Amino acid sequence: MAIATPEVYAEMIDRAKAGKFAYPAVNITSSQTVTAALQGFAEAESDGIIQVSVGGAEYASGSTVKDRVAGSLALAAYAAEVAKGYGITVAIHTDHCVKKNLDSWVRPLLAIEAEQVKAGKNPTFQSHMFDGSDIPLEENLVIAAELLELSQAARTILEIEVGVVGGEEDGHEAEINEKLYTTAEDGLATVRALGAGEKGRYLTALTFGNVHGVYKPGAVKLRPSILADIQKAVGAEVGKESPFDLVFHGGSGSTAEEIAEAVDNGVIKMNIDTDTQYAFSRPVADHFFRNYDGVLKVDGEVGNKKAYDPRAWGKLAEAGMAQRIVEAAQQLRSAGQRLR
Repeated sequence: MAIATPEVYAEMIDRAKAGKFAYPAVNITSSQTVTAALQGFAEAESDGIIQVSVGGAEYASGSTVKDRVAGSLALAAYAAEVAKGYGITVAIHTDHCVKKNLDSWVRPLLAIEAEQVKAGKNPTFQSHMFDGSDIPLEENLVIAAELLELSQAARTILEIEVGVVGGEEDGHEAEINEKLYTTAEDGLATVRALGAGEKGRYLTALTFGNVHGVYKPGAVKLRPSILADIQKAVGAEVGKESPFDLVFHGGSGSTAEEIAEAVDNGVIKMNIDTDTQYAFSRPVADHFFRNYDGVLKVDGEVGNKKAYDPRAWGKLAEAGMAQRIVEAAQQLRSAGQRLR
């Protein structure tokens, strides 16, 4: 099994929750980054999640076309084929769909998947994220409830965000302030609206100071203890220990201690994008600087085909990104935990 079925994805989440580990969720934008993610998971002997943002999906369809549905399906199709050779299991996910993009992206994908399910097939994606952090919580949860029902028909899992992640991702920005910290009241409102599993399974990104993008040490004040407080408050209401399957957004640049505490408090998925982007790009820059006269036809020379062949620097980029994913799997304790 390479791409998780709905049943296997549920098993992955259950295993992570019970075993106190989390899966790296790696953003992909191209066949090369898909390959790099699979390579990293395989080297870590970890299952994992690959995910595509709206910008990544548009880029994958062609930067002059920008068809977010076509790009999403293309990346998923490539992953489904090549993942067979890596000996690990991956789930495919769409990341950070804000309200204005639902009708042009996630809703069409859910409709396609509902038809696949009616035909006796598995859905293309295993989960989709609705990011309602830029609208009032009440409206966020109304939309989430509707999407949860659609997710049931598509046999997918919904991911929601309750709270605000600071910084910028794919054109969506939020200030770094007290809104970055979800409250117990927010958690209770969520479970009252969406249930505790009886209406369908969902993942919850509760925020505890998370910020997307690049930042220096000390700029972000993470408080993972908030997750434990919310789990306790909601658990007392629904009669279930650690009721939320949690997601850690804005994980790039976090300390090992912060990651460990978040996982101990119920995080089963951590998004990493900024760090893997750099890990992919850094070896390419090194290669071009070291082989300047090979990748360029300097002073009328012919260069060196072996230096500018995209496979030459592409392999280095994939290896660099893969190594960063291995590091993430080790920090998240998913290394060595693969299903098969």
